[in-house]
Amino acid sequence: MSVEVKRKKGETFESFVRRFSRRMMQSGTVLEFKKKAYKRRPLSKSRLKATTLSHKVYREKREYLKKIGRLKEEQAPTRRKF
Repeated sequence: MSVEVKRKKGETFESFVRRFSRRMMQSGTVLEFKKKAYKRRPLSKSRLKATTLSHKVYREKREYLKKIGRLKEEQAPTRRKF
């Protein structure tokens, strides 16, 4: 998508920039580029399996510690960000 905006005769630069910005927003070009900029790539199957397995191991370890009494039941699990 291309937006073509020409400066009108006698138009101030500020009003031209405002009009250009408005046209860009209406065309959806800005929104499209923002979506692309923050889009995360999907995980590969091997990476997905590895993370799932590590979560499973961690969960089983927590359950075992709860069973033997080393971990309190009311303690909330902490989430790690990767």
